[in-house]
Amino acid sequence: MISRLPLDEQLVSLRAVLSRNDVLTEVLARTATLGLPGWYVTAGCLFQTVWNAATDRPPTSGIKDYDVFYFDADDLSWEAEDAVIKTGKEVFADLPAEVEIRNEARVHLWYEDKFGVACPPHDSTEAAIDSFAATTCCLGVRLEADGQWRVYAPHGLSDVFNLVVRPNPVLAPRAVYEAKAARWREQWPELTVLDWPSTGAMSASSVD
Repeated sequence: MISRLPLDEQLVSLRAVLSRNDVLTEVLARTATLGLPGWYVTAGCLFQTVWNAATDRPPTSGIKDYDVFYFDADDLSWEAEDAVIKTGKEVFADLPAEVEIRNEARVHLWYEDKFGVACPPHDSTEAAIDSFAATTCCLGVRLEADGQWRVYAPHGLSDVFNLVVRPNPVLAPRAVYEAKAARWREQWPELTVLDWPSTGAMSASSVD
């Protein structure tokens, strides 16, 4: 099992599996040309490519979009972010998938309106990735100038390879996690989806 390999070997396996998704490798290569600060390709397009490999599905099966995060705190205007989004639309125009680019320095400006809870300002792209509703989502990859892959995986890779969806109750509300998990399990019924922790369990954990 890949999840029981040493971490360096897991990273080699991750790159091998993700490289089967030609759309993903194109998104990585083209995003690298945009010069975005602190960027990562992140979330569903990564772990869902792994799920597809593990369940013998085509590499792009069920992948709704390809998320690109970057971090520019120097200009928090919508106009600046929109200019990047429009450039991205041109760069990715011929790909058979939607690529969604977002400046994570701006998330606190709109998060509460969308999800009903306040979001403190993130101080990096990594901090934004840390706040996903499921630990499985907390994964980012970018292509460095020397061709190496930089992988950010604060919760490791075992759950990704084991098809485990685990809640990450640090920001997103329970309803967001459960809606996402239900949608994923429809597409990948092989998943093991763990329950959102009860208030008592969270309190006990915080005491520990």
